[in-house]
Amino acid sequence: MALLKTVEPKLFQAEIPYKPMGKYAHFLTIRVTESYPLFQTDSELNKARVRAGVIDKNTISRLSMFKRKQSTPERLVGRELLRKYEFMTAEECEYNVSFAMDNPDCIIYGFAIGDSGSEKSKVVVDTAFSITPFDESHETFTLNAPFENGTMASKGESGSKPGEVTSRINQQDHIRPQVFFPSIVTLKDPTEASFLYVFNNILRTRHYGAQTTRTGRIRNELVGVIFADGEITSNLRWTQAIYDQMKANNTLKSPDPLDEDDVIIAAKSAIRNLMNDEFIVHTDFICDAFVPLINEVKNLTNNEAGIKSILQKADTEAKEYANKHISKKKTAAKTK
Repeated sequence: MALLKTVEPKLFQAEIPYKPMGKYAHFLTIRVTESYPLFQTDSELNKARVRAGVIDKNTISRLSMFKRKQSTPERLVGRELLRKYEFMTAEECEYNVSFAMDNPDCIIYGFAIGDSGSEKSKVVVDTAFSITPFDESHETFTLNAPFENGTMASKGESGSKPGEVTSRINQQDHIRPQVFFPSIVTLKDPTEASFLYVFNNILRTRHYGAQTTRTGRIRNELVGVIFADGEITSNLRWTQAIYDQMKANNTLKSPDPLDEDDVIIAAKSAIRNLMNDEFIVHTDFICDAFVPLINEVKNLTNNEAGIKSILQKADTEAKEYANKHISKKKTAAKTK
């Protein structure tokens, strides 16, 4: 029985296909920082030198949020739910250690276990970029820690003797609150259950980047979903189009943070314009068309019966897929 009434069944696959079948669901997400997250490599924030807009040809530096920084936290949220509602256990499926190979996480997000088998992820996420320039989107903090006697030591020091003043200071760049990262999350060949599973993971995930237990608070604001027979525009081009739109609307308020309402308005307008230039067949749930869908999904995911129905259907599909295709891989590997 269908769980959604707002989306036509023809937009979903009846079962998880073994080979790509040309159906895509694109989740249009604006990731909004609500604390001071870290997206870094080698102790430096990730950034890229790119053109400011599609129309604006000036070059600026933007913060970068690499794909694994986005997909891994969302995947772990889904795994947490599967354990909570007893669709898998920590012993049978441990992330990056020992995959069970037959649950929604493994089949939808993929896995690789040497000669034991692998499954390519059906969730495609690319690097996201901040709308505002790097210089306006980060600040440097001095990291130190207090001791019981009231003295301070920088992070990594063992402490200081009474009366001794330390000159060693550790500094770290952090991303500021209210920095916006437009990001398109693509699900290949979605079934209704896998669509809802990924949708729910995006809505529920709240922490991204390093030190997720202390900082990294980010809210995902979905502005629409696009079903298509191919991939759509990139995160960078959408971000550049949003920048152009906000510049035209005079809503870039440097050096003040962007207003979220202005960002959402520009994001919707920009993606509509970009989709008009696409050479693919697509069904768009944006603006008013998205409201019934997001409300229906929220009504399903905000109660135990609803979330269990999604997980149960996703688990059944995953196990059917694993029995048909993963078991054949394992048998073939053993006979070699």
